[in-house]
Amino acid sequence: MAGRNPVDVSVSLEGFDALSAALRAEEDGKQLRKDLAKGMRDALKPASDQAKSGIMSMSAAMTEAPALRSAIAKKIRPEVKLGGRWSGARVKARKTPGIRGFANAAKRTQAAGGWRVQIFGRGTWRTQQGKTDWFDRAMDPGSPRYRQAVHEAMEAMARRIADRAR
Repeated sequence: MAGRNPVDVSVSLEGFDALSAALRAEEDGKQLRKDLAKGMRDALKPASDQAKSGIMSMSAAMTEAPALRSAIAKKIRPEVKLGGRWSGARVKARKTPGIRGFANAAKRTQAAGGWRVQIFGRGTWRTQQGKTDWFDRAMDPGSPRYRQAVHEAMEAMARRIADRAR
């Protein structure tokens, strides 16, 4: 997966900027944008669920609180942004700053090199291994299906706009 950010998956869609401009031009574009964003998020919900099951399938060596895997799973969400510097839809794993000072937990748990942790009470460090590429592997098989679902949500909104123009 060279060249890809391991923590987010984005979908680049042709004509997305034109669709965003058409939404802004509509009288009630705010509601149309909300509906489009909701449709695109709903299209990516299965991908988000796959990523959540990917982290939950990682083995747990210890039972410390707060639980690392469930905290990461709670931070995985589909994200849609219309306009601005970046427009598109993606599944994103947000940072987890409150989990034992491990803000980049989603990124580190899938790294091949693992992450360093201090052994409690000894002051020595060790490397802990996670599950390599759990985020990417969870969504790769369904990637074309998720992309198609986002395209369909965009097409439905384009039809809605075209019907309003008539």
